[in-house]
Amino acid sequence: MTTIPDRYLAPARRLVAEIARSLDADIAVRLWDGSLLPLGSRPAPPLAIAIGSPGVIASLIRRPTLDRLIQHYAAGQIGIEGGTLIDLGRAIEAGGDSRRRIRSVDKWKVAAALWPFLLAPAERPGRGRAYAGDEAGTGRAKDDNRDFITFHYDVGNDFYRLFLDEHMVYSCAYFTEWSNGLDQAQADKLEMICRKLRLKPGDRFLDIGCGWGALVCHAAEHHGVIAHGITLSDAQLTVANSRIRDKGLEGRVTAEIRDYADIEGTFDKIASVGMYEHIGIANIDRYFGAVRRVLAPDGLFLNHAISRRAKKKNRRFSARAEQRALQKYIFPGGELDDIGHTISAMERHGFEVHDVEGWRMHYARTTELWCERLAARSSEAIAIVGEPTYRIWMAYLAGCSLAFGRGSARIFQTLASRSARGPSPLPPTRTDLYRP
Repeated sequence: MTTIPDRYLAPARRLVAEIARSLDADIAVRLWDGSLLPLGSRPAPPLAIAIGSPGVIASLIRRPTLDRLIQHYAAGQIGIEGGTLIDLGRAIEAGGDSRRRIRSVDKWKVAAALWPFLLAPAERPGRGRAYAGDEAGTGRAKDDNRDFITFHYDVGNDFYRLFLDEHMVYSCAYFTEWSNGLDQAQADKLEMICRKLRLKPGDRFLDIGCGWGALVCHAAEHHGVIAHGITLSDAQLTVANSRIRDKGLEGRVTAEIRDYADIEGTFDKIASVGMYEHIGIANIDRYFGAVRRVLAPDGLFLNHAISRRAKKKNRRFSARAEQRALQKYIFPGGELDDIGHTISAMERHGFEVHDVEGWRMHYARTTELWCERLAARSSEAIAIVGEPTYRIWMAYLAGCSLAFGRGSARIFQTLASRSARGPSPLPPTRTDLYRP
């Protein structure tokens, strides 16, 4: 490609060269004129960050926020060539502590290289699909729960079908072998949940946040329970009810639109898979109170939830830029607890905790496969939701995979019963979980 004369090219090359001295990553930067500038010793690495114009750099200087970076990425003004954001993250991490290396960059030389961009017209970033209300859910009312869920699932069932497994399970899969495909891993996850709950014929089973109905149908088909699922998504309920009819499970499986706070009845076994993250830290007491109210005295409850690492000091989490972006573009109202706080809250509400299992690397692998599957069907995804939303979802799935891989995000399955002075409702060992 012929180099286009541009008075901002020279300072851009100086900027990249200065960063490369400290970063030494096996990636490159492709400037708007087509030139490729390596950030490491390899002269032409296959992976590159593409910058569409000097105005993108000018925009980021004027507002150096994660949200502005996301907007430019969603608009295609920043891109990744030769791979995905997962590949980019791994390439940066391969050289060791990237934050320490970036801090070693000569800030005066970087500032000198950036100075000319203060005179450049800033590129106006595009805007992807974003939640229009209070995405953090501060002081939320119960009615907000449905608005939050509706926003997330309004991208449509056809969009989710592009990257989920055949059963449309939208939560962490369980890999008995890391080489297993997504369909097998999600089927194994459904079965493991049923085994942990020791489901048996005739049990009254509740799935809080039932999604498209995979777990309630599996539990009824393979364990003979009477299952009921609740969701706040009309799109999910339509698929769940269709699946129930297609499998001939009417009378044994039901599903409805209902908030967890309004659950009625009594259930022998309860599962909540990937729903706890949506309720907000301030609503944990109401959540566990509602679950315990409908759990039978000798029943079991499985809480499957993403968590954050506990802070060194005993204080609640601050709203980091990554969390605010996730709330704005993907999960409005979402908030992560730490597992220690979750367990103590369960005990305060009359639960006895029997088992806690970490599935962190299982979710790193799940989100990696989702990212790969969505990328493979990019043209279909763009036709359904538009390119900005597709790109934001790719960034979300890639970011999740990297976060779980490095340990900044975690996930646990916690099995509990109502506290009792008598015998536990569980067998003496876990061997029944792994029978053939």
